[in-house]
Amino acid sequence: MDLRKIKKLIELLEESALNEIEITEGDNTIRLNRARPASSAPPPVAPAAPVVPAAAAPAPASASDAPGDTVVSPLVGTFYDAPSPQDSPYVRIGAEVRKGDTLCLIEAMKTYNQLEAEFAGTVRAIHKNSGDPVEYGEPLFVIERRDG
Repeated sequence: MDLRKIKKLIELLEESALNEIEITEGDNTIRLNRARPASSAPPPVAPAAPVVPAAAAPAPASASDAPGDTVVSPLVGTFYDAPSPQDSPYVRIGAEVRKGDTLCLIEAMKTYNQLEAEFAGTVRAIHKNSGDPVEYGEPLFVIERRDG
């Protein structure tokens, strides 16, 4: 494989949100993977989650009385409430969150995407358990906005 093509692939990987590129040309295969240092930077951030007023979002019956705005999944994947099974969840019901706080991880295609709070408030409901599959637009949290 031509060195110029490899350099171009490296540039494409660096400029994109992709973590890995694999190209096969004839009998040659090259796989480029973003290596993370041992200290491991936080996973890439998922696109901003659409926020839907609680009244407009379909919610499970158990959380239908929770006041606030519903945060829905921005992608299809698997919901994780903590960075690893032995760690504490990012948030619990009643927790105060600030804009930018991590609410959960959604794993899609072996990439862990952080879902961040779009506004400050109090978590009033959590609709998923760690390991549950999620669909695009599916309700994940109800957060009661805090003024200020």
